This record gives sequence, C-alpha cells and structure tokens, in this order.
Amino acid sequence: MKLFAAEQIYAADKFTIEKQQITSDALMEQAAIQIFNWMHLRMQGAPVKIHLFCGIGNNGGDGMALARHLQEHGYNIGVHVVNYSEKRSKDFLINLDRLKDRKIWPNFIDSNCEFPEIHKDDIIVDAIFGIGLNREPSDWVVNLIDHLHKSEAFVLSVDIPSGLYTDKISTNEKAIVKANYVLSFQAPKLIFFLPDTGIYIGQWEVLDIGLDPEYLSATEVEYEIIGKNEVLPMYKPREKYTHKGTYGHSLLIGGSYGKIGASILATKASLKIGSGLATAYVPKCGYIPLQTAVPEAMVLTNSEEYIADISYKIEPNAIGVGVGLGTEKETVDAFSKFLDSNKLPLVVDADGLNILSENKKLLKKLPENSILTPHPKELERLIGVWKGDFDKLKKAKAFSKKYTCVLIIKGANTITLFNGKVYINTTGNPGMATAGTGDVLTGVITGLMAQGYDSLSAAIFGVYLHGRAGDMVVEQVGYQSLMASDILEALGDAYIDLFKVPEQAPPQQEQQQEEG
Repeated sequence: MKLFAAEQIYAADKFTIEKQQITSDALMEQAAIQIFNWMHLRMQGAPVKIHLFCGIGNNGGDGMALARHLQEHGYNIGVHVVNYSEKRSKDFLINLDRLKDRKIWPNFIDSNCEFPEIHKDDIIVDAIFGIGLNREPSDWVVNLIDHLHKSEAFVLSVDIPSGLYTDKISTNEKAIVKANYVLSFQAPKLIFFLPDTGIYIGQWEVLDIGLDPEYLSATEVEYEIIGKNEVLPMYKPREKYTHKGTYGHSLLIGGSYGKIGASILATKASLKIGSGLATAYVPKCGYIPLQTAVPEAMVLTNSEEYIADISYKIEPNAIGVGVGLGTEKETVDAFSKFLDSNKLPLVVDADGLNILSENKKLLKKLPENSILTPHPKELERLIGVWKGDFDKLKKAKAFSKKYTCVLIIKGANTITLFNGKVYINTTGNPGMATAGTGDVLTGVITGLMAQGYDSLSAAIFGVYLHGRAGDMVVEQVGYQSLMASDILEALGDAYIDLFKVPEQAPPQQEQQQEEG
C-alpha cells in the first residue's frame, strides 16, 4: 500500500475534482458520509453526546459536514469551532452555512472563551487541524487539547490527530491530540508508523473517499506499507522435481564462548525458512551445541572460544555474519580479511555491525546489495545521532545509498530502505522485543537469499514472515512469554498463513448481524 505525501493528496483531490467534474465541497461530502457510515455502523443511534471540534480549514469542514449527518440521524451533538485564525477555507464556510440552515448553531471558541464541559462517557471528534498544519498551535489551543485529554472521553480523529505534521516532528508534545482512533482518508500516513509520532495513535483505519484510482495507481511514492498483499507476489513456490541443492546453501558465521545460542537460532532459522543446506561456522566451543541442537546443519569450526580466521571450502549461496560473533581483535582482523575475498552480498547483524561501526573503513568493503539489520542503538553507531524520526530516515537513506546496501531498521514497525525507497512492515508485536529475535531474522533472510531471492525481496519478505510468525505465536503465549525460539518454530505457520482466505460468515448470519 502506498503512503502519499501531503502534496500528493492535494494533487489527488484536484485531479479527482477535474476528472469527475465535481466540486471540492462534494468531495468533502463524500468524506463526511464515509466517516458517518463508520460511526453509525458501530453506534446504531446510541444516546451518547458527540462533541465535534472543528477548525476553520478543510479538516474543520469535514467535521461540519459530519455534524449535519449525525444530527439528521438523531444523534446528540455539540459543534465547537476552534477559531484559531481569521482565515476560513471556502468549503468550511459552505458547510457552516449548511449547519445554520438546519438550525445547528456552532459554539465558537477562542482565547477568551471557557471550554465546553465534556464527560468521560462522551465522544470527541477531532477535526481541528488536517494534513496542512504548518506551525505550532497557539497556547490557548494547546490548553484546549489538554482539556480534551483530561476529559478522558474517547477521541476519534479525522484523517490525522490534530497537531501532528506530516513531514516533521512537533516541538511541543502537549499540542498534539492523542487519538483513540484515526479515520485516515484514502491511505494511512507515514507518521502512523514512526516511534516519535505513532504514540499519538491508538488504532487507525483507512476510508475510501473516492479519490481517483488512476491518479493513485500512477503516482510514484517514496514510502510503502508492506502487508500480505505486497509480499505474496514475492513468494517462490517449490517445484516437484527438485532437491536440496535446488534451494541453496546458507552459511552462518558467528558465535563465541557464551554466545553459541545466537548461531543455533540463526542456523535453524535458515533451514526453517527453506534453505536446502546450512552450515554454521563457529569456534570449537560451539561444535557440540550446534550438532546437538541443529542436527540438520553442518558445522565448521575455527579456534577454541572465538573466530580468529574465516576460511572454508564450501560454496554457499548466501552468507549471514555477526550473530554472537564477538569483537576480539583477531575476530575483527578475520572479518576484514573475509571482506577482501568474499563477493556474495552479506546479511550482517549484531557484532558484525559493531565491528563495522568501530571500523568504518570496512564499510567500503561490503559487497553491493548486502543487508544490514541494526536495532536502534546499532543504527546510531552506524549513521550517527539523529534529531527525530525524519532526520533518522534522511540519514539512513543517505547511508544506504552511499554503501549500496539494504538497511533494515528493526523496531515496532521495522523499516527497510534501499535505493531511495522505504518499506514499512506491518507485522510484529511488542513481545518480540526479546533476546534472540534478531538472530532468527538474520537466519530467515539468509535462508531466503540462499533460495534465490534478491536482497531487497529477501529483506522485505523475511521481515514480514518473521513478524507474522511472532504475531501468530503471541496469541498463544502472550507478550511477556514470547521467546525467539517460539518465532522460529512458527515460521512454517507464517508461510501457510500467506494462502489462507479470511473466513466469511454465512449469508444468513450476516443478515442477522445487520438486523441486530
């Protein structure tokens, strides 16, 4: 799913209006009807008080139009105009007049007014600012937003929570509405998925407001959301007349005394995701643990407690390096020499990343299209300190371009960057914030590359499957009890889930639900 910039949404509005030969307020009406339908389906005329806080721009116009539909269907509403400027959008004024024609008299709020009383059981519709916000709200508007929060009422935001920008971080967190639910027009917004801004959004849903599909389909975007529909075309089915050699040989280089478990997880994950063969390259202290824990894998060993040399006679199709590797001087030297001779794109994680960040000259030795999988602290060591998520993305894109690598930023919505484009994953959960999950991801991506997936596809598909496996397991064990080995064992279920069709209720049951 594409994520459109604010300028692209404005262009889509204009394109739709011209192509469909409708007015801008008619498009606004379509949006309002969609919001009303969403609310009415869930509320079914409930006698709760609905407070609509409307700004004086188009977001406020959406709220005004919504108020009219709610009132026409018997809902108890209060319309409050947040009068933060003398300027008014044309469509706001049109919808204001339509309210007055129906004897609905909004309450205008400014810096000199008392704020309306709101009860905990009421509902707040936030239509104060939209995607066009370009400056920090006035102090009295900040106080109003605080008043909304103190009410503890349910907050439904129109398009985005008011106070959030679409392309930068607010300097005043008190000036941002914390929405329980956001109804986003046509597509979600990038800010829904970033740590600095996603915290203001409980849940979100996309409403199709009728923007022209031709424009949306043809428009190139910098950011994309990755779900099942996006990864299904990447899937490589297995043919009947094949053998283990058909599906590649994964080599997992890592492990040191006390960190052999990381190599076990990565090696097993590479096999579990479908690699035909897997070899673990570990120090001698890891030989017996690997042969015992992963009998399907082959094992090569080096010096006793850590890797001091990387040399082998096998011909792997993909190489993952770094899990549990350690940063001993001999290990660093061995890694450097290995980079001089190896030509295959690598999957680099954990201590492999730490070695690169402490020896930046080694970055130039990385083969093109290698995949780096840092968590936030490892990323900071690679690209430097950032000022907010947008600065982080800017620096990460520059890093990826400079070293021609795929960069995976692990987190709540793991982000993959390559060649100027950003792919935001939608699977995964807080239970995955536990030891070893990164090692499993390294094995997953390495195993996919061994099977012939290109670097970008392996990264995107691997992150999705890894997260989906975590989502399926957490339903049985809960967030706190989720372990990396649980994710590993659920990878097969994640594959199967790709082809599951959502269950649909029988027609008679659906009819009964609608009548109820």
